[in-house]
Amino acid sequence: MYKLLIVDDETTVRMGLQAYFNWSSFGIEIMGEADDGDVAFDMIGQEVPDLVLTDVRMPNMDGITLARLINEHYPHVKIIFVSGHDDADYLKSAMKVSAVDYIFKPVNLEELSSVLRHVVSDLDEQRAEQQRKEELQVRLKEGMPVLREKFLLSLMGSGVQKQDIRERVQFLELSLPEEASYWVIVISVDDLSAVMSVRSERDRQLLWYSINNICQELIDSHMGGYVFEYQTGEFAGILRKSTDSEMPGDAAEGLLELASRIRDNLERWLKISVTIGISDRVTGLGNLGGCYKQAREAVNHKWYLGKNRIITMDSLESPEPGSLSAGRNEFVYDEELTSALKAANPEKLREVLDAIFADLNRNRPDGLKYGRNVCMQIFLAAGQLLLELNMQSEELESAEAAVWESLLDRETVGEMRLILEAYLLAACERIGERRTGKVANLVERVRAIIDRDYSNGSLTVTDIGKEVFLTPTYVSLLYKQETGQTVGEYMTQVRMEKAKEMLRDPQYKFYDICYAIGYTDPSYFTKLFKKMTGVTPSGYREKYV
Repeated sequence: MYKLLIVDDETTVRMGLQAYFNWSSFGIEIMGEADDGDVAFDMIGQEVPDLVLTDVRMPNMDGITLARLINEHYPHVKIIFVSGHDDADYLKSAMKVSAVDYIFKPVNLEELSSVLRHVVSDLDEQRAEQQRKEELQVRLKEGMPVLREKFLLSLMGSGVQKQDIRERVQFLELSLPEEASYWVIVISVDDLSAVMSVRSERDRQLLWYSINNICQELIDSHMGGYVFEYQTGEFAGILRKSTDSEMPGDAAEGLLELASRIRDNLERWLKISVTIGISDRVTGLGNLGGCYKQAREAVNHKWYLGKNRIITMDSLESPEPGSLSAGRNEFVYDEELTSALKAANPEKLREVLDAIFADLNRNRPDGLKYGRNVCMQIFLAAGQLLLELNMQSEELESAEAAVWESLLDRETVGEMRLILEAYLLAACERIGERRTGKVANLVERVRAIIDRDYSNGSLTVTDIGKEVFLTPTYVSLLYKQETGQTVGEYMTQVRMEKAKEMLRDPQYKFYDICYAIGYTDPSYFTKLFKKMTGVTPSGYREKYV
């Protein structure tokens, strides 16, 4: 409902307007009446109406003066004048004070209705516009964190003109003095693939939120600034000196302490490891683009320095001359590796790997991508050699796929070396066994164990591996390569042959045979026997007894 104030010095007019007109049909309620302009203005000071219907001539304060005061103090209030036909000069003044309309006395109800329809339409439009503005303000307030993050992201690049920075900072209510001293830190989650693989999307988002929240709380308590998610698993922070009087050395110590607290708290509360890169100091918000690149480059050096570290730009050494990228012939390494593999010489293999990774450690500018490419080339060369020696199989290809995937996921050169070295040493051992005939001996030993212990229902490849001093995966791989069947298939074959032998002797009952060959479920034994022989155990007995 809209509120109306009626102002007229004639009591009969005021009463008549209240009694004989259906104001509610226009969505209007009468909030009060006044017999003069000064009384009306005092009432408006207590409760502001939406609409004022006022006489032009009144003894103390006329309607024109009242309208001017209303326009000055309450410009949104609509004013309608009521006047006599001889008030032409007054009406000219009324139009100058932005009255929306006027009607003549005696008031014609049809004329009043027509005027009110126009006025109420304006009020409706005004109210709708106000609601839209209020909704936009609410949305703007709700979206302020996103706008702030977008602005902070743009500071890392070149998306903001320096002359626009001050205005944007004020609008977003950020505590970032334009000419203060700043650093950028990059917080990178270590082993990102592993962290994401064990969490649902909801848990991942909760983790990113928790990281951001912990980092921001620590920044607020130590220095000042803001942190935000730059990309998946990576957070960037804009940090500033807490006071202008703070000495540069004190600020640097405080920065390192903050970084250490961030790393330790994330490990303590969220059980994750992070590597933190810190840029050099700059003056002015407009110079942060280069700082992000520095901090990101510092983080990238974890590929040889290791994870869970705090890395500053001044702690990084220049690459040494004579590195692999500076002229070392990789083909020489390929030849040396191939020679060591063919000779099945693990000592020589480790020696060559030591030389390769020593060069990779010196080859820092190209970073993780280059180191990974070198490891991939070595891996492919070893695979090609196994192929040439006719030692490939589905199982070996599956194992190689796992190694390849692991190399792609690893974030440090040390981790990649462990994976690559394990693969190459296994290939070296495999080649050596093929040459010395150890594989054939291994097959015989596995068969001897199964022939001896087939009645043990809990016998597994792991048990067999322990007895021959090899991992179960390696035992399975070698056995399948040499015989064409799995260890489990041979174990089933032995048990079925023993079952046939016992079925030909009537003194043994079916369940006795089942337990004697290592099965605890007679129905499973029956199903397996039929699958292997084409007949049930009872059918087999009838045929041979």
